[in-house]
Amino acid sequence: MAIDWTPILRKYPGLWVALKSDEETVVTTGKTAKEAWLKAQKKGYEKPILTRMPNKLVSYVGAGL
Repeated sequence: MAIDWTPILRKYPGLWVALKSDEETVVTTGKTAKEAWLKAQKKGYEKPILTRMPNKLVSYVGAGL
């Protein structure tokens, strides 16, 4: 099933986000992947899922070849 990250994107545009293994719960954020990773490690999350939220939500349909 697809996960809707729209609320996360709206709250943390342009930031790196460390998520729990449920892929929905934000553990920490940072301006860099390293910052988000280290903050999550300090909170006790050894292997968070890292992703960067885009600056804004843009629709995309089709292949851009």
